[in-house]
Amino acid sequence: MAAPLLENLSESLGSPEPAVRLILSILIGYPCALVYRRFLFYQPATVIHLFHAFSGLALAAFNFGSQIYHSAVCILVQFLMLRLMGRTVTTVLSSFTFQMVYLLAGYYYTATEEYDIKWTMPHCVLTLKLVGLSFDYYDGGKEPSQLSLEQRSAALPSVPSLLEVCGFSYFYGGFLVGPQFTLRSYQRLVKNELKDLSFVTALCNTYFLTDEYEAQPFWYRCVFILLWAKVILYKYVSCWVIAEGVCILSGLGYNGVVDGEHQWNACTNMKVWVFETTPLFTGTISSFNINTNAWAARNVFKRLKFLGNKTLSHVTTLFFLTIWHGLHSGYILCFSMEFFIVTVERQALALVRDSPLLTKLANSALYPLIYVVQQFFHWLFMGYPLVPFCLFTYDKWLKVTHNSQRS
Repeated sequence: MAAPLLENLSESLGSPEPAVRLILSILIGYPCALVYRRFLFYQPATVIHLFHAFSGLALAAFNFGSQIYHSAVCILVQFLMLRLMGRTVTTVLSSFTFQMVYLLAGYYYTATEEYDIKWTMPHCVLTLKLVGLSFDYYDGGKEPSQLSLEQRSAALPSVPSLLEVCGFSYFYGGFLVGPQFTLRSYQRLVKNELKDLSFVTALCNTYFLTDEYEAQPFWYRCVFILLWAKVILYKYVSCWVIAEGVCILSGLGYNGVVDGEHQWNACTNMKVWVFETTPLFTGTISSFNINTNAWAARNVFKRLKFLGNKTLSHVTTLFFLTIWHGLHSGYILCFSMEFFIVTVERQALALVRDSPLLTKLANSALYPLIYVVQQFFHWLFMGYPLVPFCLFTYDKWLKVTHNSQRS
């Protein structure tokens, strides 16, 4: 039975032509970064902005053709908001509303029941960039004492130029799939401050919906979901690690000196070792899509402090991430299950910490066995939120969830 399991898992990971184009475009970021480092690193800011803007636009046109006008419209509107509305709460709310409505409208008019690589995919990354830009510009008008250390490092002292916003938005290392970084980080790159002296596949999940999968024994369906969950996340991991390499090569990944060591983790979107070894659901979340999670924590969760309730802030943040991903019901179920699983896991960990017997057992010679069991359940329960996330629509994810639980 193991051979058919691996065969069916392999068949469920198809690679349509748009996904190949996307991966190729991400890889092209490496020669772009090399050209920048070799020929443009010390050029005037205008030259660098033009290079970043036109190279990113070229990659966007290669993938999405004339639909790149969507990003251009949103960038122009965002720039005009900053220029005309100033450092006001109205600017922040207007930016958030316009960018999110535009993104959701794009989802509504382009969505199908499959995983589609369309202009909305990079546009969701751009949406966070532009909304974050409005927050950072607003923070730049406050007294430093009113800001956290994180906010001070991102706050903008002056309104950026249109060319600067275009270079930041279309930067080839982050336009298509991320990572998220602030305009202040981009400005430091252009000013030659980020240096040291040493110098997707898209998923075809139809196997879940076949009679063959439904006819498999219960253990097979559980193991398949476990393996599928582990493998499916690698499409995100590979894209982010490749994109991070582009950011490092260009210099944007430089993060200063800590304990005498130069750090290149400013654009890290994955903690690969933690992702591969953690037996905890919370550990996977903290090691996965780090920059997007940091963006949500900085611009949504922490700014809801006035609610006085961490749980409510957490739920609101997850709801924002839900609609940011799209309008499919699968996203709602995915993030709802994530909240439930994280809550249960934290309660279980607290129970172990408060029990001397369980703490002693967890630290005993039986830990290797406990670790294996933890990993099994960790990735099994990771698979269940991922199924609706990847299958999108109610009729599909409900069928798979029902079949996976039926003994």
